[in-house]
Amino acid sequence: MPSHGSVTKAGKVRQATPKVERMPHRDPVPRLKNRVKYLKRFVYSQENSR
Repeated sequence: MPSHGSVTKAGKVRQATPKVERMPHRDPVPRLKNRVKYLKRFVYSQENSR
């Protein structure tokens, strides 16, 4: 069975790339999140079904 590239080259690119810190992520306020879910599920879906 043929292999996909040599094992000696495994992980070279990922190790060479600089580490980038993740951006801080904040979830929306629960009240706002629930409103968005309501709009998606009921309001916008009703408009598309007409």
